[in-house]
Amino acid sequence: MTDTAPDVDTAVQHRLVVATDTEPGPDLDAHLDLLRGRLADQAAVVGTVDVFWRTVPSPVGLLLLCATDVGLVRVAFDIEDHDAVLDRVAEQVGSRVLRSGRQLDEVAVEIDQYFAGRRRDFDLVLDRRLSRGFQRTVLEHLPEIPYGETASYARVATASGSPRAVRAVGTACATNPLPVVVPCHRVVRSDGTPGRYRGGEAAKAVLLGLESQLSAGARS
Repeated sequence: MTDTAPDVDTAVQHRLVVATDTEPGPDLDAHLDLLRGRLADQAAVVGTVDVFWRTVPSPVGLLLLCATDVGLVRVAFDIEDHDAVLDRVAEQVGSRVLRSGRQLDEVAVEIDQYFAGRRRDFDLVLDRRLSRGFQRTVLEHLPEIPYGETASYARVATASGSPRAVRAVGTACATNPLPVVVPCHRVVRSDGTPGRYRGGEAAKAVLLGLESQLSAGARS
């Protein structure tokens, strides 16, 4: 996966000039507007969605951020293989995966604020299409766990309406498509040990340690 997206407008302009002998100017701009509208209509019909991506550094490694026009759809750790994640997102969400211009600036700022200890809750719009069924129910409960605190898988299962589904809660957390932002790292085993985590146990320990330290500092 390259770091630069194709210049779509340039390619469209070239095709219009060749096909219609229309030189750059108002007439070409009108053709471009018409073509963009037709492409948007076609995309709506066939379900094509543009996915924008960028990476940001963090104390748990390089994070991959992906967003649609709806909102943030995927956060991935570097151990997940970012290229493989982008390929999978393209299959699941949309046919075009493009390097972000400014679409993910707000997400990057809030992620940075979180790791700097200046943010406890995220105000981001999320695209939850990669979470379905019981997993989605579980993930929607996770922000209820306060910053700096943890909850057991059993407690989350009860809160999600299925007290006996402890293993399913573990799977839901371990496959959370929006880690860090949707705080599955706050869910631990009943004995207090971390449990599985998409970014690895070391990353989970870093996140829990960060929140615990900052929360304790705020209380002192």
